[in-house]
Amino acid sequence: MCMGKGEKGLDRGALIIGGTTMIGLGVGFIFFHRSIFWFLASLMIGIGFGLLVAALFGMSQSREDT
Repeated sequence: MCMGKGEKGLDRGALIIGGTTMIGLGVGFIFFHRSIFWFLASLMIGIGFGLLVAALFGMSQSREDT
């Protein structure tokens, strides 16, 4: 997807990271009654997984552009 300077597009990496963070938050609320550390761990896992997927998605997009 090639965009000009004046065009605004969706930043798919940010959407992926935000989505997996929300998934981690939802899972964290399930484990919240057990321990606050499980809640924080699931939130961090969600953010980390989102960063990983966004990086892999960016690599596949750069290969398609060339």
